[in-house]
Amino acid sequence: MLAKILSSAVLGIDAYIVEVEVDVASGGLPFFSIVGLPDNAVKESKDRVRAALRNSGYEFPARHITVNLAPADVKKEGTTFDLAVSLGILATARIIKGEARGLYIFRGTLPGGEGKACKGCAPNGYRCKGVRFERCNPPERECQRSRHS
Repeated sequence: MLAKILSSAVLGIDAYIVEVEVDVASGGLPFFSIVGLPDNAVKESKDRVRAALRNSGYEFPARHITVNLAPADVKKEGTTFDLAVSLGILATARIIKGEARGLYIFRGTLPGGEGKACKGCAPNGYRCKGVRFERCNPPERECQRSRHS
């Protein structure tokens, strides 16, 4: 099953939308891969996401998981995609519903199951507002100016 969660990243002083597509295959050996030009911090999100889901009381699926970060031609950096990847895995397991996923942008790192701030709150907030998303969802401790309704 495929789930698409929207996130965002910063390139220079501008933000851009990143589609986080999570596919959890029903067959195959357990494996977790992230594609779409991720840097080492993004690749390490596999461990952070696994730990965050387990610490939050969810079972991590023992299946073949592929995460695609689009657009694939721009390098993705940092830990900002952890929250979106986690939500994508929960959506494929039908633990969360997906009706509003296209209206929201999710960003944040998940060290112990709770969101922590990540870089670029101001440009990401302005990008959300500029493309008319219903809400940009940074972690609570991230700067308040990026939140809007």
